[in-house]
Amino acid sequence: MLSKEEILKVATLARIGVSDEDVEKYQHDLSEILDYFKQLDEVDVAGVEPIGHITGMQNKFRNDDAVDFGKMGKDEIMKNAPEVKGEYIKVKSVL
Repeated sequence: MLSKEEILKVATLARIGVSDEDVEKYQHDLSEILDYFKQLDEVDVAGVEPIGHITGMQNKFRNDDAVDFGKMGKDEIMKNAPEVKGEYIKVKSVL
């Protein structure tokens, strides 16, 4: 079982305040959690391959290729802009 000092040290590291009543509760609860991990250490996993993701899915990436819309495509995009200056979309200044 964890000591009172160990619980207070963990609480300090987690930057949480712990009352004396909570220390006793945490001593019991955290000790049970650590005992469970001791049980897991006893499991034989010699032939088990570690996995990073349970579903086996992998990311599929596409090439990041620039696509030229041409003059007609650019004109269609500029029609949607609220304000245009030359060949650029005009926006309000940020600063």
